[in-house]
Amino acid sequence: MEENIASVLTDVSRLMRREFDSRARGIGVTRPQWQVLTVLRRNEGINQGGLADLLEVEPITVCRMVDRLQEADLVERRADPADRRSWRLFLTAKAEELLGQLRPFAETMIAEALDGIGGDDRARLRSSLERIRQNLSRQNVSRPPDDLVAHG
Repeated sequence: MEENIASVLTDVSRLMRREFDSRARGIGVTRPQWQVLTVLRRNEGINQGGLADLLEVEPITVCRMVDRLQEADLVERRADPADRRSWRLFLTAKAEELLGQLRPFAETMIAEALDGIGGDDRARLRSSLERIRQNLSRQNVSRPPDDLVAHG
């Protein structure tokens, strides 16, 4: 039985996360920490609720993670000028430095994962994955799940 594309993507994603985790552990970063820092880098100034939505975890979980990151001087909470009850989240210089250390790990891992795949195929793969992401990001996906599996 041939695997569908969703299964292959899931396996590749899991293997890449596992490989990155093992490399990141060498500088003392856990998976939840680098996930929060990476998402926060792309969305600086977001509040904890918005960060929880992006990470697909409960707000209380994000609160605890941000507490630990703040204690480690990696994240800074700033008052939201539009809402006194809310805090905006920002990376510190120490977090930027840490993310800079993680970047070579990611680049090396990706290069190893793409070994043997030529430039044109890499461009097509990226384009295809971006298209899949766009398709799945749409609010109104009208195709039934069986249609997706049949084309996988």
